[in-house]
Amino acid sequence: MLRMMTLDQRIEAAGELIGRVFADSSAPACVTCSFQTECMALVDLVIAQKPDIPVLFLETGYHFPETYAYRDQMTERLHLNLVNLASRQTVAAQESQFGILNQTAPDRCCGMRKVEPLFRGLDDYGVWFTALRREQSPTRANLQAVDNFRLPTGKQLLKVSPLADWTNADVWSYLKRRGIPVLPLYEQGYTSIGCAPCTTPPADPDNPRSGRWAGRKLECGIHIASD
Repeated sequence: MLRMMTLDQRIEAAGELIGRVFADSSAPACVTCSFQTECMALVDLVIAQKPDIPVLFLETGYHFPETYAYRDQMTERLHLNLVNLASRQTVAAQESQFGILNQTAPDRCCGMRKVEPLFRGLDDYGVWFTALRREQSPTRANLQAVDNFRLPTGKQLLKVSPLADWTNADVWSYLKRRGIPVLPLYEQGYTSIGCAPCTTPPADPDNPRSGRWAGRKLECGIHIASD
């Protein structure tokens, strides 16, 4: 039987992993952040060791107003080096050319507004910290804390997920301990928060991501394993 770790042990282990990565790699590093709970826990841990690390936010143009307000609030509060990554097309231009893709072709919409901008942005870095957790979804059950990730350009990144084995309770307890407020949408029953047109409270209480894309999929395409 696996021994359950306390929150203090998880915090220590995550901090040690982050420290080892910074010590072992001279490559430029970044951390992606959607400003959900696990992202805030990760960012707090990473900036404790590298305060000026670029914090990459996917500016899809479709976020909830609450997400934008919270992003700006926490960026100021934590003095984040925020980098907004946007699609090559504005929302208006995309909808004019292709219609409402988040309704008709959500995979294509995610590809244009999330996957392509992020992969383009990541090409400047060699280390990528993510807030992925195994508990989040069946698609993430086999997540490795440290893995290699190849961009479409062929560039290899070190993809690091220090919270891989954290539970949802761990995340919330950490934020409470650190006095970090959460995105107000959680109070409305949301458990996984992305773009407003594609996010609802969970359909399945046992799957926090079941409120994404009306249950048609669980991933936008970013965290699909690369070869």
